[in-house]
Amino acid sequence: MDVNEILARFDREIRQQPREGPGALVEHDPGVVRVLNAADGWTGIPWSGLGGLDADAVIAAQIRRFAQAGVPWEWKLYSHDQPHDLADRLLAAGFEPGPAEALLVAEVDALPREPSPPEGVRLVPVTDAEGAGHVVRIHDEVFGGDHAAIGRQLLERPDDVRAVVAMAGDRPICAGRVELHRGTEFASLWGGGTDPAWRGRGVFKAVVAWRAARAAEAGLRYLQVDASDDSRPILQRLGFERLATTIPFVHG
Repeated sequence: MDVNEILARFDREIRQQPREGPGALVEHDPGVVRVLNAADGWTGIPWSGLGGLDADAVIAAQIRRFAQAGVPWEWKLYSHDQPHDLADRLLAAGFEPGPAEALLVAEVDALPREPSPPEGVRLVPVTDAEGAGHVVRIHDEVFGGDHAAIGRQLLERPDDVRAVVAMAGDRPICAGRVELHRGTEFASLWGGGTDPAWRGRGVFKAVVAWRAARAAEAGLRYLQVDASDDSRPILQRLGFERLATTIPFVHG
C-alpha cells in the first residue's frame, strides 16, 4: 500500500468532500473545509491545508465563524497536515486536544468478510427502531455519554450507514456501523465498543467482518477507521495499516 497515495486520496475524497446528513452546511474557504451540522451532527473542520497561508489568521477566522453557531466544535488534525506546527497554533488559540487515534486503512478484498461470532452470540443487522435502540444502549454503556443521535442517524440514513448488533440472548454486547461513502473508494468504520465481559472472544472481529462485507457489496475498495489504542492492535492483526495519527482539537 502506497501510504502517500492513499493519504492524498483520503484527503481528497473524504476530508475535502464530507458527506453529511440532512440539515448540514458544508463550506469551503482557502485552506479549510467547514461542517456546520444540525443538532445531531458533527460540527467542525474535517480538513485543512494551511501551508503557505497565514495559519493564525485562518484559525482566528474559523473561531469567529463557528461562534455564530454557538456550539462546541472541533478541528480534526492529522499528522500530515500543514504547517507542521499547527497543533501548537491551535493550542495557543484556546483549543483543547482530545485523545489521539490512529488512522488505519485496509483494502476491503484483503479483509475477512465471513463473521464467526463465538458460541451464544448472533449478529443482527439494524433495520428498525428496536435495533437502533440496541446500538444506543451498548454505546452508552461502553463509551459513556448519550448516543441517541447515532440511533436517529441510523434510521435517517439507511442507504449510507449500515449497523449491526452482536446479541447474547436479549442483551446487546457489541455494536458497530459502517458508513458507505458512495462516489468514492472508501467506507468508514465507527463504534465497535464491546461489553468488557465479552472482550477477547472474537465478538469485535466478527462485527468488523460483517461491516467489511457491506463495504464489499457496495463496491468500495478501502475501509478506514480512526482507531483507539484498544482496537488498533486487533485491527492491525486483521490487515489494517497505520497511515497517520489524528487528534480532535475542541473549541467552545
